[in-house]
Amino acid sequence: MVRKFEVRDAPAVEEILAKSPEAATWTLNSLERLRLRGEVGWVIVIRGAVCGFLAIRTVAQEGEILNLSVDPAKRRTGNATALLLEALKECRELYVKKIFLEVRESNVPAISFYEKHGFVKNGRRPAYYQNPSEAAVLMMRELPG
Repeated sequence: MVRKFEVRDAPAVEEILAKSPEAATWTLNSLERLRLRGEVGWVIVIRGAVCGFLAIRTVAQEGEILNLSVDPAKRRTGNATALLLEALKECRELYVKKIFLEVRESNVPAISFYEKHGFVKNGRRPAYYQNPSEAAVLMMRELPG
């Protein structure tokens, strides 16, 4: 079941992020303040446990996926797709026309996932990520109006 992120989900999401070195690392405090920053998040809950998280920010007619992570033990079962589809649905309701994101260049599974869902590569930022230093692949998807 996908539902909106609530502050009480922050510890579980922090745990998922800690197991996911390819995801953006956010502190518990940062997660608890998600809505205060104007960002929107969703979690996927299976048997009462949070096992995935997605956060976006929207400004005018553009959106940005800030973070998407699924517990490694729950990957490749449609959880990331369910989160993404819910986020895209809300973006359409907010009249967002384009969604952007960046992903580590070495994160081939994530790049493939986003391409499967209609995102296209549209740029590269050298040395965007640290620990280790790595380029970011920029991706974008247009949403039908």
